[in-house]
Amino acid sequence: MARRGFVSSINRLSREMERSARAHQRHIESQQRAQMRAVREAERAQRAYERDQLADEKERKRLYAESRLAEVESQNEQLEQVLQSLDRILIDGLHRSAVIDLTKLRVEPESPQLDLGSLAHPAASPQWSEPQKPSAIAGILPWVRRSYEQRLSAAKNAFAIAEQQFRDAEAQRQFAIQKQRDKHKLAVDAAKKKAEEHNETIRQFEQALSEREPEAVASYFALVIGSSPYPDGFPQAAVAQYQPESKQLIVAYDLPGYENLIPVQKNFKYVKSSDTVTESLRPESQRRATYASVVAQTVLRSLHEIYSADIAEHVDTVVFNGFVDAIDRGTGKKVRPCIVTVRTSRDTFHDVDLEHVEPAACLKTLNASVSKSAAELAPVRPILELNMSDPRFIIEDDVLSKLDQRSNLMDLSPGEFESLITNLFQAMGLETRLTQASRDGGSIAWRSIRDRFSVVRSSSKPSVTRTRSE
Repeated sequence: MARRGFVSSINRLSREMERSARAHQRHIESQQRAQMRAVREAERAQRAYERDQLADEKERKRLYAESRLAEVESQNEQLEQVLQSLDRILIDGLHRSAVIDLTKLRVEPESPQLDLGSLAHPAASPQWSEPQKPSAIAGILPWVRRSYEQRLSAAKNAFAIAEQQFRDAEAQRQFAIQKQRDKHKLAVDAAKKKAEEHNETIRQFEQALSEREPEAVASYFALVIGSSPYPDGFPQAAVAQYQPESKQLIVAYDLPGYENLIPVQKNFKYVKSSDTVTESLRPESQRRATYASVVAQTVLRSLHEIYSADIAEHVDTVVFNGFVDAIDRGTGKKVRPCIVTVRTSRDTFHDVDLEHVEPAACLKTLNASVSKSAAELAPVRPILELNMSDPRFIIEDDVLSKLDQRSNLMDLSPGEFESLITNLFQAMGLETRLTQASRDGGSIAWRSIRDRFSVVRSSSKPSVTRTRSE
C-alpha cells in the first residue's frame, strides 16, 4: 500500500510537472506569438509609413511638375498675347475714336481739405469745485473756520490759474487754427489759379486750333498719334509741322526698335526629367516679317487717326516719316534712320478699306518708300523733311503766273526755270524750296533739262510737255 501510494504520488507529481511545463511552453509560445505579432505590426506600420512617404513624395513631385508646367504655359500665353497685340495694331486702332475732346482736358481745382486735426477740439474748461463747508456747529470754532477759509482761498487761486491757462491755451489754439486756415486758403487759391491757367491754356489752344494756327494744328495731331495706346515697347513720340497754305501736315514719328520689340522665343517647354525649361527660337525671317508688318500697320494706323481726328478738315495731305532711334552696330554710335516715308491725300486714303488690307501691300499702293530691311535699319530718303528752316532756302519768284506772257521755255534763264519747276511742284501740292546759287554747274544742268522741254501754246494758257529720252 505504501509503495502504491509512493508511485501514485510520483505519477501525480510527474503529471503536474508536465502540465506546468506545457503551461510554461504555452506561455512562451504565447509571448513569441505576441512578439511576432508586434514585429509584424511594426513591419506593416513601417511599410504603411514608407508607402505614405512615397505617396507624399510622388504627390509633391506631381504638384511641383504641374506648377512648372503652369509657369511654362503662362510664358507661352504671354508670348502669344504679345504676338497677337502686334498683329492687331491696325485693327485695334480702327476700333477706337482718335478724336481728342479738348473740353475734357479742362480741370477743376484740386483744393485740399482743411484738416485741423487736434486743433478742431478745444480742451475741457476748468470746473469750479468749492471745498466742503464745515457743519454749522463746527463752523463756530475759530480754527475750523480759518481752515475752511484757507482752503477756499487756495481753491479760488487754483481755479483762477486754471482759467487763465485755459484762456491762454484757447488763444493759442485759435491762433493756430487761423494760421492753418490762412495756409489752406493760399493752397486753395493756388489750386484755383493753376486750374484757371490750365483751362485758359486749353481755351487758347482751342481758339488757335479753330483759327488754324500752324503750331496749334501741329500740336493737336502730334497729341493725337502720340497718345494712341500701343503695346509695350513703342516710344509714343511724334513731332509735326503744319503748312496752312497747302493744308499739309508733316509728321516725324518714332517707331519701335526691332530687337526689343519682336520676341526671340517661339515657345517654351518644360523637360520633366531634367527639371529645366527649354526654349525654341523664332526664325529670324519670321521676326523680320513681323517687324515689317508692325511698321506698316503703325503707319496706316497713324494716318487713319490723323484723318479721323481731323473733324474740322484742316489737313488735306499728310507726309509721314517713320524714324528709329538705334545704335549702329558697325560704329557703336547713335543713329536715327528713316525707314518708311509716305505722302497721301485725304481722298486717296479714304478710298482704302483698312479693315481688309494687307498693310505692306497697302503702303505700296500709296506709293510709300519703305526700307528694304527695316530690321537692319536700311534707311530711305524722306519724301519731305520736317525742318524747313534751312537758311539756304530763299523766296522763289512766281514764274508760273507769268508764263502765258512768255513765248517759249527756252527763253527762260536758269534761275527762272528753277522757279518755274518750284511753282509747278507747289501747284501739284508738293512742298519745295529754292536754294541760292552755288555755282556748281547749274547752267549746264539747265541746258540739259531745257533741251527736253518744249512749250505748246493753246488759245487759253500754255501747257508743258516733257519728253524723255532713255
